[in-house]
Amino acid sequence: MTTLTYLIPVALFLGGMGLVAFIWALRSGQYEDLDGAAERILIEDDVAPRR
Repeated sequence: MTTLTYLIPVALFLGGMGLVAFIWALRSGQYEDLDGAAERILIEDDVAPRR
């Protein structure tokens, strides 16, 4: 039972840190252009490969 005394605050702290990281990612614009990265892979580069 004493183990729960340590595990519950640790779990709450880690969950809070995850929430803070998610909110930071939202505010910094990480999710602004979701389609751009998906379409960027389809664009062919005109640069010739090195030999």
